[in-house]
Amino acid sequence: MSTTPWRAFRAVLRRDVGLGMRRPDDALQPLLFALIVTVLFPFALGADSARLAPIAGGVSWVVALLALLLGMDTVYRSDAEDGSLDQLLISGQPLAMLCAARMLAHWLVVGLPLVLTTPLLAALLGMPANTIVVALVSLALGTGVLVAIGHVCAALAVVAKRSVILVPLLVLPLSVPVLIFGAGAVQATLVGLSATAPLLLLGAGLALAIPLAPIACAAALRLNAG
Repeated sequence: MSTTPWRAFRAVLRRDVGLGMRRPDDALQPLLFALIVTVLFPFALGADSARLAPIAGGVSWVVALLALLLGMDTVYRSDAEDGSLDQLLISGQPLAMLCAARMLAHWLVVGLPLVLTTPLLAALLGMPANTIVVALVSLALGTGVLVAIGHVCAALAVVAKRSVILVPLLVLPLSVPVLIFGAGAVQATLVGLSATAPLLLLGAGLALAIPLAPIACAAALRLNAG
């Protein structure tokens, strides 16, 4: 019985999530990085919430972006080294759907824990309670876009010998709009303005990334395979 695309999607998703669960270091490293960097700010600037709160939105977003970049270069390079990538390419299934499954698994293993720790990190930065909800929503939307961007860039650099440097160089400029809207939503709430516009822009970015990023990722993998 032939495997349907959705069955292949679920199989890749289960495999990647299972690998992430069996290798907790991959998920814990971004969390520990985010926690350590966030804790450094109160030490450097003082624990006064009046001093920390104005920069809390920008700090939380920069920390989330840098944490997501950890290990991003190995997303497809490790598969290329052990032959798993060749199996995906010759599986006969839509490669874009398989890439989408890998993106979703990456977000579930790395992005979702970062989002769930947002209240703790926000409290360390003295963020007001009414702002934490906005930060949580913005990071939930924005981390999905960042993971999609990271996978496309990792696919482009899969055969590069220095992908550890190349992938961040590709991801960081493309992430600037997401960073601006995400931090802008938090900052707007801090000054008493509506965060609806930046959140809608983040949602629009995610809505575009969901169908387009897997296609771009699959095209980059085929290009490198050729």
